[in-house]
Amino acid sequence: MRTKLDLSKVTNIKVAGIDKKDYPEFCNSYIEGACYNGIPMSESELDELNDKHPDFVYEEVIKSLF
Repeated sequence: MRTKLDLSKVTNIKVAGIDKKDYPEFCNSYIEGACYNGIPMSESELDELNDKHPDFVYEEVIKSLF
């Protein structure tokens, strides 16, 4: 696992768990897949991304809707 996650290197993001009834919080949404610096992220890296960067996750959820 990386010591510091550079969010600008996270690409190919796939979000899941979006329930439009949860608007505007989308509290059950999460990133289910992504690449870091071109390499697919592991489950533990995705867990870290979802747990430690909720604002980033929220932004990606909003992007995926519009």
